[in-house]
Amino acid sequence: MGPSKYRKKPVVIEAMQFGCYQDGEAPASWNDNKGGDLWRWMYEHNVLFRLHQVDPGPVCMIVKTLEGEMTADIGDWIIKGVAGEFYPCKPDIFQATYEAAE
Repeated sequence: MGPSKYRKKPVVIEAMQFGCYQDGEAPASWNDNKGGDLWRWMYEHNVLFRLHQVDPGPVCMIVKTLEGEMTADIGDWIIKGVAGEFYPCKPDIFQATYEAAE
């Protein structure tokens, strides 16, 4: 007996894009807990995360997820899932998977 077909249940998630440079904010502003809306949103939900940078190079965000630590690069989306968990998602996967909800 072969595989059966399943459709993903329609769920509404919350997400914000990680883009400290695009937002016109220097990385230093992220390090003093004034990193803008994404920073505040994650802190309000007690998400464990930190910024990481190897000079010279772009900043990335290390996010503690249910599966362990995951890296979000600039431009990635941070998703709050249906169980309240946070995790990063690449922009192409995000665009293929999600659309704006009413």
